[in-house]
Amino acid sequence: MTTTRFINANVIDTRNGKVLANQQVRIQDGRIAEVSDSPLEGNDDQVIDIQGHFLMPGLVDSHVHVTAITPNFALLETLSPFYVGAKSSELMEAMLMRGFTTVRDAGGADYGLAKAVDEGALVGPRIMYAGNALSQTGGHADMRGPGQQTFEGCFCCAGLGRVCDGVSEVRRAARDEIRKGATQIKIMASGGVSSPTDRIDSTQFSLEEIDAIVEEATAANIHTMAHAYTARAINRLIPRGVKTIEHGNLMDEESCRLFLEYDAYLTPTLCTYDALAKEGVEAGMAEHLQRKVYDVLDAGGKALEMAQRYGVKMLYGSDLLGRMQRHQLNEFNLRKDVVPADELVRAATSHAADAYGHTGDFGEIIPGARGDVIVLKDNPLEDITVLTDPDSQLLFIMKDGAVYKNQL
Repeated sequence: MTTTRFINANVIDTRNGKVLANQQVRIQDGRIAEVSDSPLEGNDDQVIDIQGHFLMPGLVDSHVHVTAITPNFALLETLSPFYVGAKSSELMEAMLMRGFTTVRDAGGADYGLAKAVDEGALVGPRIMYAGNALSQTGGHADMRGPGQQTFEGCFCCAGLGRVCDGVSEVRRAARDEIRKGATQIKIMASGGVSSPTDRIDSTQFSLEEIDAIVEEATAANIHTMAHAYTARAINRLIPRGVKTIEHGNLMDEESCRLFLEYDAYLTPTLCTYDALAKEGVEAGMAEHLQRKVYDVLDAGGKALEMAQRYGVKMLYGSDLLGRMQRHQLNEFNLRKDVVPADELVRAATSHAADAYGHTGDFGEIIPGARGDVIVLKDNPLEDITVLTDPDSQLLFIMKDGAVYKNQL
């Protein structure tokens, strides 16, 4: 049993968007045991003086691909999974050192990577993983070109998705990912940028197939996330029980109404379009695919404004690929002129826990939550860009009670 006590801490109350001044926080066996505005009694293995800086829960990125070591997904499927795992470890450690203690992988990561992180064999954030995203033939996870009739690899290798068609196949695929420990199921429910044969404005999977996937996830008490750009795609998903919509760039006002009615969440990923537009081809994406990003680039900002105006609950997501993952914190910059700082903090903390069905487990500094703690020099509720400068602002990182950075 090990305990750490933080003293002289200005604690960020993420749920209420306020600072709790001069707090003491005790971490015991990887969990927050006590939070108090008066001195805590008892002895601790370690006492850390926060010196009036700002203590908050570790950040959550709700849309990552930790195995996307390249934006060329067709190439990724042919690489050795051992190589991909080794390169992924570099990406994951960098995520943790930016302050992300939990990430939700939207396709690619599996129980092996998650277990390696949990056991301490790899340094990185906790991984909530979908395994392989589910895609129809010719859908967003089918990386065959129009001239390929067969798939040369295997769907157990290093790609991001698996192809399944028909109610029985999608049900089997969902059950298989659940068997392998998936913490959520990912549906490729519309066209996308990185897939070679679909169109951004297409819908994917029939309603019967979507119902079957959601039914299996619900039976396993996990949630469903869906890649979807257009209002036509989004508005058929939310009433069917899909909990989070990824991207949503081309949604409409009816979409906003449905988000509110069904208590669903939107995960904008503006920073990936910004990065793809600036350096996608240089980073390895085929030029003809990179051009598809302009179909959704400007629309993303408009969708963000609409969602904010209607009060849609949003999550923090990056969806960056390969070397572009270094821009993970840029999402704060791209949203800050539309979304207030306290709501941006919630999107990257307590909203994520709520959406995943893990309220109280992370995303808050409260008793019982995981010992995921970061300390910032200045107050992110006053200036959200504090979170975008980890070199000078991020003084301390703890995950599950273990310290990964300490400059206090």
